[in-house]
Amino acid sequence: MSWLRIRAVARRHAFVLWRSPHRLFDVLVWPLVDALLFGSLGVFVARQAGGDTQAGVAYLLAGILLFHVIYQSQIAVSTGFLEETWSRNILNLMATPLKEIEYACGVALFGMAKLAIGLGVVALAAVGFYSFNILDVGWGLLPIGALLLVAGWSISLFVIGLVLRFGQSAEVFAWGILFVVMPLSGVFYPVESLPGLLQPVARLLPTTHAFNAARTLLDGDPMPWDELAYSLAGCIAVAALGLLFLTRMLAVFRRRGYVTRFS
Repeated sequence: MSWLRIRAVARRHAFVLWRSPHRLFDVLVWPLVDALLFGSLGVFVARQAGGDTQAGVAYLLAGILLFHVIYQSQIAVSTGFLEETWSRNILNLMATPLKEIEYACGVALFGMAKLAIGLGVVALAAVGFYSFNILDVGWGLLPIGALLLVAGWSISLFVIGLVLRFGQSAEVFAWGILFVVMPLSGVFYPVESLPGLLQPVARLLPTTHAFNAARTLLDGDPMPWDELAYSLAGCIAVAALGLLFLTRMLAVFRRRGYVTRFS
């Protein structure tokens, strides 16, 4: 792989963001709205139940902050590719020496910068408005965040594959797919709170075990390494399936000449 080409892809998307500041909505406004919405909901529910307000806020704010790890990582890669379709640039990319893995790394590198901004907004809003500091939970959140990051990237592979196969009409999955995963993953509650029919499905998702581990840390208990192991195994499986699906869709894209849809 060429670091020069990877950096060029990242810079290309950085220039797009710089020239189109309204694209910062996803990394500035949306995280702030989420922090206010779920933080205030936690305060209200805790007061109605007569419980510890800070504990109620902690569960929701920690959940939404970790959800933004998977959301921002997925949306950065997915919309990074969609930017190429919107600007009719796919044919140009295919005519260059750029490899698929180099392009993916470049978009992921740029996505890491957007992820840092989005998480910073949520963390600052949590501290400023609700006196909740996510750093108080400890370094145990780092492996959990890493697993959610990989899960987000893996989901984006399916989104890109669907866009390659079905065209721009499939771009709705870039924004909608995680809001299917969100309730099944138990971002704010244990799997037992879901309807019985959905609980087996939820336990198959690697994100479910990552959020379970985060709630265990919030309760002050030791790191549940078994949950992390399940999540890691699930992330590896989802990433492998995502790569296989994307490879197949890319082969169909080239064989059937679907590039004409984006030129």
